[in-house]
Amino acid sequence: MTDDILVRDARVDDAQDLAPLLATLGYPADPTLVHDRYLRLLASDSTARILVGTCRGRVTGLATLHVTPMIHRPTSVGRITVLVVAPDAQGTGVGRRLVEAAERHFAALGLERVEVTSGVSRRPAYDFYRHLGFVDQGVRFAKPLPRD
Repeated sequence: MTDDILVRDARVDDAQDLAPLLATLGYPADPTLVHDRYLRLLASDSTARILVGTCRGRVTGLATLHVTPMIHRPTSVGRITVLVVAPDAQGTGVGRRLVEAAERHFAALGLERVEVTSGVSRRPAYDFYRHLGFVDQGVRFAKPLPRD
């Protein structure tokens, strides 16, 4: 089935398809909100890229890419900040194709490292990342900031 998989840059009109994918990760959002976030993200971050994976013309996967400057590394770091595949398309190769496209994008920018994080509730994803050559390094800590 991997011959039917295409990876392309997301389009604004993909918002309707992206909303259910984000909900799969536990981030429900109305397609209108996704549309607005999409536009805001691309307008505010010239290094951001949003990719979709399609299978037989249907959007089945999403990856968002960012470049983060680092003072302690020789180059900036490429970060996959969202990677999700529709539950009925998992195991088809869509996720692998999205990661490969991200790696090519970051390498073309001259970056030497790609990172991805995954929540503790998403243990099945850990094996997927390890299978693709990612190694466990550290723990990410987060806390919400107070609103004014």
